[in-house]
Amino acid sequence: MDSPLSWLHPVWAFAIPIALSFPLGWLMWRRLDVPDDRAGRGPDALPMGLLRLLGRRRPAEMGWKQYAIAMLLFNTALFVMTFGLMYAQPYLPLNPDGKGPLGAGGYTDSAGVAHPDADSGVVFNTICSFVTNTNLQHYSGEQAFSYFTQLGVIVFLQLTTPAAGLAVMLASLRGLRGDRHLGDFYLDELRGLVFVLIPASVVVALLLVLNGTPMTFDGSVGATTLEGGTQTIARGPVAAEVAIKQLGTNGGGYFGPNSTHPYENPTPWSNLIEVCSIVLIPMGSMVMAGLFLRNMWHALVIYGVMLALLIAGVVVAINAEVEPSAATAGLAEVAVGPNMEGKEVRNGPVASATWAAFTTATSNGSVGGMHDSLNPLAGMVPMSLMMLNVVFSGIGAGFENMLSYVIIAVFIAGLMVGRTPEYLGKKVEAREVKLAMLAVLLHPLLICGGTALFAATDWKAFCANPGPHGFSEIVYEFSSAAANNGSGFEGLADNNPPWNIATGVVLLMGRFPALIFPLAIAGLLSQKKRVPETTGTLRTDNLTFAFMLLGTVILVGALSFLPTIVLGPIADHLTAAPLAPRG
Repeated sequence: MDSPLSWLHPVWAFAIPIALSFPLGWLMWRRLDVPDDRAGRGPDALPMGLLRLLGRRRPAEMGWKQYAIAMLLFNTALFVMTFGLMYAQPYLPLNPDGKGPLGAGGYTDSAGVAHPDADSGVVFNTICSFVTNTNLQHYSGEQAFSYFTQLGVIVFLQLTTPAAGLAVMLASLRGLRGDRHLGDFYLDELRGLVFVLIPASVVVALLLVLNGTPMTFDGSVGATTLEGGTQTIARGPVAAEVAIKQLGTNGGGYFGPNSTHPYENPTPWSNLIEVCSIVLIPMGSMVMAGLFLRNMWHALVIYGVMLALLIAGVVVAINAEVEPSAATAGLAEVAVGPNMEGKEVRNGPVASATWAAFTTATSNGSVGGMHDSLNPLAGMVPMSLMMLNVVFSGIGAGFENMLSYVIIAVFIAGLMVGRTPEYLGKKVEAREVKLAMLAVLLHPLLICGGTALFAATDWKAFCANPGPHGFSEIVYEFSSAAANNGSGFEGLADNNPPWNIATGVVLLMGRFPALIFPLAIAGLLSQKKRVPETTGTLRTDNLTFAFMLLGTVILVGALSFLPTIVLGPIADHLTAAPLAPRG
């Protein structure tokens, strides 16, 4: 069993980011909510100066459509630029180990036949993954990428894409507040980088270096093993990437094993720093939202609902993982104890289960243990959190996802009492409800549609396991892609054209409509007149609405995904459970 002290890990993993989220949220509000007449003054002179490099003397005053178009154009430019850089890797500097282009190693098909020719599908998938703030990795970073690609492509996208999500959240908050315009996407992008992501990443990277995470441009080194063989040890600018991968809800690791690798996560202190970093900025963003809207209690209601779902996930995951693995139950050769398959012994089941819940509640996707090795009910937790996709989720994207549920909850409450629904003093009408439903229904369509296609075709042969667990591997991969999470049940052989192309498309569809629909809702509400509050107005800042919102999230999630969960992890649990002895 784990040491009793290991049970303190989830306590600190919650306490530290919750405590830090309030001052962080205040700082984010101070730096990101800049009145028009104060733009470019004081600290804001730096992002405004960078904006002038784009030829802008004054910030643009964008409506929701102009803001959405600017965001899409920016991401298109990122896609094209980084696609080219990835193919040009052999000709670029900082490549001491002579890495070739990604995909040059080919792939193996479902029949086990090797195809040594270059596969552009993995490049397409990788760029889709990092442009969407997902970091789904169908490759191993230390084997595939040079230092220039790790920093100039991967880390660059890990900085710019969460800043884009944060920018859309800022625009939505301005719309909900009733501002006459939603701001300038490019200025919001720069403010998020300059004031939030880059400073926080520098601090966390320094803490990781102090804990032993490498930060070097020297090439790989050779070592002689105890058996007399040779081993190549990869290294590089690891700390820089690990810091932003956690803080930016990115999750893409420098090494294939991600944060189970001792260079990415060398000590118990680094483990705590990283797991706290996963949720810190999403939590701080909710505090910032309350200050933006001048309605802190409403923001705390949303914060509380998200936190309640995360606590429930952690409790279920830990409870399932401290039980023995069903695969070894009853074997005399195996000591009775918690499930240690796929885990770092230094972390143990409690810390690994906590990480699994944190990384999938957000759209982070980094791993502190192999999720495919979780007991079935523990594996159900990260899968369920990605299916809900509203428990803090990605930076900015989490608020946008929850906004759709808030609109639906307000609409249902209005039907129950026979009043026109209102939200923050604005009437919620048919257009807003339709947009919210589109955002909510697209998510299960991407997951269940992709799962059905691959489970019904020969492409399921890429699963390493038959039966319910193999089905769970397919469900998990599409859930991870649709939720822009990036983690995986790694029993799935996913580096091949069918999986690379299918998940690449799902990555794009799971990212941009989910940002644009709530942005449109905020833009439409901003144009409406504020109605006076009466005794019959539904309050959205009390415990009653918290339960209403929680019930809406759970009800929609249950209706959408319960059959899939039953066929996957629940069936896996029931078939793996040892039969009770007959009397």
